[in-house]
Amino acid sequence: MSLHLRLILASTLVLAAFLGLTGVALERAFGEAVLASARERMQAEIYGLLAAARIDEEGRLQMPQRLPEGRYATPGSGLYALITSSNGRVLWRSDSLQGLTIHIPPPPLPGDSLFQERVPLAGGGEVMLLAFGVTWEWGNERFRDLAFYVAETRQSLEAELAEFRRSLWGHLALVAVVLLAVQGLILRWGLAPLREVAQELGEVEAGRRQRLGGDYPRELLPLTSDINQLLQSSQERITRYRHTLDDLAHSLKTPLAVLRAGLEARDTPPELLEQLERIDRTVEYQLKRAATAGGSLVVTPIDPERIARRLVAALDKVYHEKEIRFSLEIPEGVRLHLEEGDLNEILGNLLDNACKWCRKRVRLRIASGEEGLVIEVEDDGPGVPPELQQAILHRGVRADEINEGQGLGLAVVREIVEDVLKGRIEIGTGELGGALFRVVIEQPGVVVTR
Repeated sequence: MSLHLRLILASTLVLAAFLGLTGVALERAFGEAVLASARERMQAEIYGLLAAARIDEEGRLQMPQRLPEGRYATPGSGLYALITSSNGRVLWRSDSLQGLTIHIPPPPLPGDSLFQERVPLAGGGEVMLLAFGVTWEWGNERFRDLAFYVAETRQSLEAELAEFRRSLWGHLALVAVVLLAVQGLILRWGLAPLREVAQELGEVEAGRRQRLGGDYPRELLPLTSDINQLLQSSQERITRYRHTLDDLAHSLKTPLAVLRAGLEARDTPPELLEQLERIDRTVEYQLKRAATAGGSLVVTPIDPERIARRLVAALDKVYHEKEIRFSLEIPEGVRLHLEEGDLNEILGNLLDNACKWCRKRVRLRIASGEEGLVIEVEDDGPGVPPELQQAILHRGVRADEINEGQGLGLAVVREIVEDVLKGRIEIGTGELGGALFRVVIEQPGVVVTR
């Protein structure tokens, strides 16, 4: 998972949790505010009923036929009122309660009030109910305890809450989308230097630059500086390594040549000359193995057609008496992200082997596909027997098994393909009737175009 995606997911989760908690808190606060408003409204209705109520000289409660609030006179209007005595006996009920029954709580004490959010309404539904206890004075210091009840249906409250809920979560969703978009832009801007580093590293890998050179933030400078030092030290180490190998080759070749000349001038047993020749071939083989660069961090893409034509021109002179017809099938403009020395060894040894065994024709084909880079070299010679197709690749793995003309070049090819490039080499029969050597390298990015 990419760093950008990790940050987006983490910030999205945090934002979703924050907005979710915010929405729940706002919804709860709004619900409490609506309930408080409903209670104040119902308290005002009770005060209105208190103002309209009268006690006659006989102590009976009297209410006017028409109250200021017209909903009391409309059955099922959603606003209801009751007045009871201290023992709960109903003294008056509004016309809006016709056919309905409210399960009211016991009357509160005088001066106390009781608010209930949900009270069942016979016939279905729920109402909010507010009860208020009073002591009514009438006549000559005569008192009577009464309880005033006002109930209001929850439909309007629920509708208001639902509307607020839809509006709230809709706006929060819109805010979340906007914040995510802004957050994505900020992350894209903030991670731009890392993408630039990755792009320049890709260019270094492709050989289009030698070091990182962007203007990076202070936090990335230690990283880019270390990478540049690693690239430089790697190149210097490879250069020193190659120079040391060249020196070693010259140092060994001269003493071996002197020994050979001295032994050939005398009556030396053939066994000693054979062993000396074997040492010479072993040194050559091991030097070829070590000379393949392989691990270089900076590789410049190379033109395989240029290298192939140069090798074909040299081999045509070596095998001029055979009058070989070479066929090259290489896509125009293709470039290979390989060490030139590695490709020289692969093509050179495979083409040289084909020239040795062909009758008149040698074909080289380089292509790219789902498998990666494919190099095929075939000839019209006798081919390789199936029982030897794998064996010939393993000759020369041990130095004491190397014999002239039997596997030195193919062993070097196998070492480069399998050990350095992590590919594979296959042997079969080609369309020309002879041996077909097929090299497959599956490294990503090994084939590039100009």
